[in-house]
Amino acid sequence: MEIAAVCRTCGAARTKGDLSRAIAEAVGRFSVLDLQVIGGRLKNEVDRLPSPYREAIRPFFAEQVFGAHHSLLLLQRTGTFARMRAPFTHPDRCRDYWAMVPAGCYAWDEVPDRHTHLYEPRHRLFYYLMAGFSMFVLDRPGHPVGTPFPGGFRVEERRSRFLCPIRDREEDLPHSICNYCPAEQGETG
Repeated sequence: MEIAAVCRTCGAARTKGDLSRAIAEAVGRFSVLDLQVIGGRLKNEVDRLPSPYREAIRPFFAEQVFGAHHSLLLLQRTGTFARMRAPFTHPDRCRDYWAMVPAGCYAWDEVPDRHTHLYEPRHRLFYYLMAGFSMFVLDRPGHPVGTPFPGGFRVEERRSRFLCPIRDREEDLPHSICNYCPAEQGETG
């Protein structure tokens, strides 16, 4: 799977249904082994966090990646994509996101992983595909509502608005999904 080609296809989509189909097609190329590697990497990343934050955030990271995957498959299997003709709420942000993703897939963390030899740039693409689906198709934040952050703050939904305590603090990280997220900056103390 060529990452740049997948991102060009996603970036060329003009409706939520078109983007959903493009994402579902790309996701369909991931094997069960790929999903296991992605899940293992996610587990290893969470395991490195200090307790009790590790226990608090684990289900939200799983929801962010695999909950979005489940939602995508459900919409695909029910034929919903054909009825999704609405344009994106933030078309420029969506286009810019897909232009950023290829570089993000090749940006590696500084922390070594026990199973680095199994994790490939296309596995990171899966993460970006699921975040793009959540943010641009579902109009939901990249991090699920309720996701905790240090300091006791969480991603919140208030009167159909999403608030995130770190939304505006990730600007110096060029490959962060936060820079494209529909959430607004929330309270940080």
